[in-house]
Amino acid sequence: MGQVVHFEITVDNVERANKFYEIFGWKIKSADMPGVDYWLIDTGNSDVALNGAIMPRSYSKQPVILTIGVDDLDSMIEKVKASGGQIDGEKNTIPGIGDFVYCLDTEGNRFGMLQALPRQA
Repeated sequence: MGQVVHFEITVDNVERANKFYEIFGWKIKSADMPGVDYWLIDTGNSDVALNGAIMPRSYSKQPVILTIGVDDLDSMIEKVKASGGQIDGEKNTIPGIGDFVYCLDTEGNRFGMLQALPRQA
């Protein structure tokens, strides 16, 4: 719990940014979510690789958004609120991934929280 599990980079031009970030050997592909311009980044095949996404800046003016893994999303939502943070939108289920919500910290920085689905053996 509490580890950064995903990052998002917001950009003005998705096509240009995708081409740029490929210089690191990242594999970038569309998430194929209807109505959402969201591109998944696979940064590598090691156990320590942190993967992410590229999305239009219209989703957030913050250039990088980190997602933190949590064990109990509902409990953490209440902790965020009690600590002076805010929930930024609705809690969503990402098929095959888990439950997710955006939040704002006390300084107005956006971050995500993800309660991942149990791993299949």
